[in-house]
Amino acid sequence: MAWANLMDAIERFTEAAHRLGIEPQVRRFPEGTKTAVDAARAIGCDVAQIVKSLIFMADGRPVIVFTSGANQVDPSKLAKVAGASETRRATLEEARAATGFAVGGTPPFGHPTSLPAYLDPALLAFQEVWAAAGTPDSVFPLPPQELQRAAGAKQADFIEA
Repeated sequence: MAWANLMDAIERFTEAAHRLGIEPQVRRFPEGTKTAVDAARAIGCDVAQIVKSLIFMADGRPVIVFTSGANQVDPSKLAKVAGASETRRATLEEARAATGFAVGGTPPFGHPTSLPAYLDPALLAFQEVWAAAGTPDSVFPLPPQELQRAAGAKQADFIEA
């Protein structure tokens, strides 16, 4: 991805954050923060404090889930939460179409349309969590309650036991 496109993605995210009353402190890590483990290592926090913003298709409709970096999504539990007969991980193309951002850099808000959003309650155990800021090498911290508010997410049980 070209440097200009990366800057455009961060700028789009930052503008969306400002519209929601958030002043994100975006940090860039050249080594990348694409995975939760990579992000935790770069930031110096617990992997459980990393917000994974994941796109799933629920009966063909995109939904976004925010889960702790330490947890995995159970698609059958997510289907129940989303009122769908089945869910599956979105393809890279479906995720980009739904959010306008590349997988690995998907922020919790700033998408072209509002998506049904669900929050892993495990994130609420922390004072601060870290989410992607539009690119696979950018993150920003925020309180998990602010994440929930800004993303319009409902707390739900969709985590693998």
